Amino acid sequence: MTNKILNHRVTKNFIPLPPMNTPNVGELAMDFSLPNIRGEMVKLSDYRGIKPVVLAFTRIFTEKLFCPYCYPHINDLNKRYSEITAKGAELLMITSTDEQQTKEIIDNLNLGYPLLWDPDCTTFRRYGVGQALGAPLPGQFIVNRQGYITFRHLFSFIDGHASTDKILVELDKL
Repeated sequence: MTNKILNHRVTKNFIPLPPMNTPNVGELAMDFSLPNIRGEMVKLSDYRGIKPVVLAFTRIFTEKLFCPYCYPHINDLNKRYSEITAKGAELLMITSTDEQQTKEIIDNLNLGYPLLWDPDCTTFRRYGVGQALGAPLPGQFIVNRQGYITFRHLFSFIDGHASTDKILVELDKL
């Protein structure tokens, strides 16, 4: 088990930084390529022209230590994943954990949706979601079939995540 609280990723993301240089609604979503649990590289652009994508950046410190704001959101998205796919969309959750931690998270939470891992936080930084106390901050984006951002929600202590209901409403607008 790799349950080490103080690691390179935590120290690199310790100093609080607010979201900045975040892509806006109406902008082309920045492409990325991240591994899934099977070791396959998943590219956002692979969905262009095919289906909308919900990008859910989440905060997980280690395979056993979840952000108290993110943990319920992770579980709710998992419970309601079929509602998202029924609208013709895909959910890609992105975490900053490493490969081994990600495998344990998927097994422990019995996740049904794709969980991509970004331990260097490159994609988190490209999307400008911010960071604090050892992990990047969460954020949710909806990318339409053409690859443009149609919805953006950034973390705040008042409104931590876009609810699954809100995400479903936004998908209905596409």
